[in-house]
Amino acid sequence: MIVRWLPVTVMFLWALAAVLGDSFVSGANAVNLDHILDTPGKSGLLGFDDLGRPVLQRLLAGARTSFIVAIGVVTISLMLGTTIGMLAAYQGGWLDLLLVRVIDIFMAFPGILLAIALAGVMGPGLDNLIIALSVVGWVGYARLARGQVLSLRERDHVTAAVALGSSRWVILSRHLLPLLAAPLIVEATFGIAGMVIAEAGLSFLGLGIQPPDASWGSMIRDGAGYMLMAPHLVLAPGVIMLLVVLSLNLLGDQLRDRLDIRLKNMP
Repeated sequence: MIVRWLPVTVMFLWALAAVLGDSFVSGANAVNLDHILDTPGKSGLLGFDDLGRPVLQRLLAGARTSFIVAIGVVTISLMLGTTIGMLAAYQGGWLDLLLVRVIDIFMAFPGILLAIALAGVMGPGLDNLIIALSVVGWVGYARLARGQVLSLRERDHVTAAVALGSSRWVILSRHLLPLLAAPLIVEATFGIAGMVIAEAGLSFLGLGIQPPDASWGSMIRDGAGYMLMAPHLVLAPGVIMLLVVLSLNLLGDQLRDRLDIRLKNMP
């Protein structure tokens, strides 16, 4: 029961922190020299960083950053990748062959390295970070959508729709897309977890969110030099990110089990 409700609870708190975080993080960037590297206590629930800024408020600000980046990148990648994959697979011919070659090229490079290169060229910032990760992220959804359409386009209901003169967009949107929804939703859930890690990684390298704005990755980077005297600077964002990513993966597993008809029919 705990494993079942933990992902939902963590996701709700993450979304709540992202939506309502502005009401509680007004002092996230306020420097207070009297509290430099203070450990958790009455003055600060999770302590203060090397500039005397409250770690708890910066965690809430970082939650909003990771939520915007992850949801934004997955939404763009899902829409773009699904559209391209479905069109190429249904059309076939040279368009499908071109998509396969493009996917092969993207898959030949580690996605995070390509994102680092793009972020380095375009420069740091929230908008550029979303664009860089979206350029890399759409490939997986296009590959999944293509494979599903290739296996579904010869089904009887699709053949009947073609015989009745339905347009290509009607067939794709009404007869094929609903059948793709389940695997795409599961893939998107795992994709959000990957984008949380990717955003933190790029911010850790200085290619993502820039100071004084908070990011879990930049908080870990700034706190790494004070591990012996103030380990809470690294542990707090690290544990929070672990919980979010773990919950997203567990939620993806639960969705897959619920949406996979083959698992339901197993004895």
